[in-house]
Amino acid sequence: MGRIVCFGELLLRLGAPGRELLLQSPQLQVHVGGAEANVAVSLSRFGHDVAMVSTVAGNALGAHALAELRRHGVDTRGVREDADGRMGLYFLTTGAVQRASEVVYDRADSAFANSTAADYDWPALLQGAQWLHLSGVSPALGPDVAQATLAAARAARAQGVRVSFDGNFRPKLWQRWGGDAQAILHELFAQADIVFADYRDIEVILGQRFEQADVVARVEAAAAAAFDAFPQLHWLACTQRQTLSVDHHALGALLLGRDGTRAQAPVRQLQGIVDRIGGGDAFAAGILHGILSAFDADATVRFGLAAGGLKHSIPGDFNPVSEADVLALMGEERFDVRR
Repeated sequence: MGRIVCFGELLLRLGAPGRELLLQSPQLQVHVGGAEANVAVSLSRFGHDVAMVSTVAGNALGAHALAELRRHGVDTRGVREDADGRMGLYFLTTGAVQRASEVVYDRADSAFANSTAADYDWPALLQGAQWLHLSGVSPALGPDVAQATLAAARAARAQGVRVSFDGNFRPKLWQRWGGDAQAILHELFAQADIVFADYRDIEVILGQRFEQADVVARVEAAAAAAFDAFPQLHWLACTQRQTLSVDHHALGALLLGRDGTRAQAPVRQLQGIVDRIGGGDAFAAGILHGILSAFDADATVRFGLAAGGLKHSIPGDFNPVSEADVLALMGEERFDVRR
């Protein structure tokens, strides 16, 4: 089915245990994550040939992050190690009842954020690749890595590699360095074959508002505008989330095609959520798996939503479930013990 290359920052997540407040007790639980790495792990667990390209600190923290990716079958030979660099970190307080979860980032001047376009030999790194997966988090980290992300997308397009792009608009990160988010994200959308974005992302990039009363209608109008603006774009996928409480979300999904294809997955009620971090990445990986596996649009969006839903039941950033696990949930929802 071809090789998929994912480019982005590997992070360490330091979380308060259970539902404690951050540093309520003097201990933290460590998980490896990062938007693109989460997609890489999911696709690898679905049976794909996946490689990660990044830059990590050349110390025990970076080594641990790489070991975790390799444990899930991801090829890490394209990851640079910077002996003087630091790992990007984020701290998580998991919410409960009426207290929302909170994230504190500590990723400024990380090894990845300080990497440049010259650090990545894209003709070699994309050799044999069918897809390149990127997200809007990377260019939001700073001017050098923004240029590195653009270089990756341009190289992929020049080599006939398809581009998957997750909008992941993070205004606070962009504001930190004053980057022109609209211009940079506009070019990345222009290089993409599929984007994971809703109407709010499209509003930022195209500078126009979509004010239909119904949210799905807004997404459809935004997708039509995106297809008009970006001739290379073939697919747009997104979830629709209703947050009923910290532990109960209603999650739906939509997949729209340039050719007029429209597939919508029935809403899933996610009650007793364990960990919602990485749910969008699990959805993106599920959609890509459906496309790579030649599922029809309906099966693809249902697979993506089921994969994203399963992630909410698993601690950590990664979604280490198999294709069979997702198909089982799609086929028959049985909640008794499987024996």
